[in-house]
Amino acid sequence: MSRSPIRRPPASLDLSKVFRVVDQLPELLTSESMFDNTKPLEMEVGSGKGLFMATASVENPRHNFVGIEINNKCAEHAAGRLARTEACNAIMISGDAEPLFNERVPAGSLEAVHVYFPDPWWKKKQRKRRVLNERSILNFSKALRPGGRLHVWTDVLDYFEETVEIIAEIAPELGVPIPEEEIEAQHDLDYRTHFERRSRRYRIPVYRVRYEKRSNA
Repeated sequence: MSRSPIRRPPASLDLSKVFRVVDQLPELLTSESMFDNTKPLEMEVGSGKGLFMATASVENPRHNFVGIEINNKCAEHAAGRLARTEACNAIMISGDAEPLFNERVPAGSLEAVHVYFPDPWWKKKQRKRRVLNERSILNFSKALRPGGRLHVWTDVLDYFEETVEIIAEIAPELGVPIPEEEIEAQHDLDYRTHFERRSRRYRIPVYRVRYEKRSNA
């Protein structure tokens, strides 16, 4: 299945309000430090081309959104998408999510964490590079407020099953996986991500769940 090329936004497009590299970040990543307000904060890990960030921030202006993408070219592309929507509640970060969650995301501060179609890293020796691993899951759980949500979607059954098993074993405070239903798309960009659009176009099954952190965790 061919993929469209990732293009950096034109130099004429101002990314200053929607794009950050790690060296530009505050000590702690919060709505106060990133947006100068106290709106609930949601984070997406592995934003790719930024379709979710662009649509979610427009549909939910009462929340703030931070996307983290390790591929700088993709992060810039996603930031360009935000700039075109004139988003004031969304920022893309170019960097590695793991140290950011380890060191800069306060415990109990997030409304939601979104992980959509992460790279499966098929080879066994590469699996330690998966976004969803024991360390990251513990970090996500710690960062979520009681009642906060972890959304996980993938079209790789092995990855999905392994993730569900890990969460059940090491993060029981996240509760049980709650299936999320497929919603019929109304137009070509009416998908959670570009990978969802591709998977549904080629009739590849997508496994969608969310977790809701228990209030007594």
